[in-house]
Amino acid sequence: MRNLIGFIGLFFFGLVGVFSGLAAAPGLTLDQIEKAGGINTLPSGLRYQVLKEGSGAKPSITDAVVTHYHGTFLDGSVFDSSVDRGVPATFPVNGVIRGWTEALQLMRVGSKWRLVIPPDLAYGKRGSGRLVPPNATLVFEVELLDIR
Repeated sequence: MRNLIGFIGLFFFGLVGVFSGLAAAPGLTLDQIEKAGGINTLPSGLRYQVLKEGSGAKPSITDAVVTHYHGTFLDGSVFDSSVDRGVPATFPVNGVIRGWTEALQLMRVGSKWRLVIPPDLAYGKRGSGRLVPPNATLVFEVELLDIR
């Protein structure tokens, strides 16, 4: 439960304006990532890049998942990371921000994706406490380890 509360409390920043030139990972702009391997954009506005394709099952909305993730702001600064803590996070697919819920249901176990999540699929106008300001775009690298 502690992992879930920490995970939810430290999640998502808002997508503002055009993606061109945004730091989607430390040292990389979104344009550079698109040229290197592509960014997929879903109708919701969620953008993702497949870093590693898994071969396992896909979780459903009612499943719980085990993930390793690394969350940054657009400037590349880290706001939350299970990777840095060295402990994977377990949480329900329907218990996180909308951008994660959407992406997780498309991922197979063993996959690792980079997500660029706009504000309306993250914390929106409210932000999340002192860690995530209102209308912030968040960037995550998410590795789906298991479905429970």
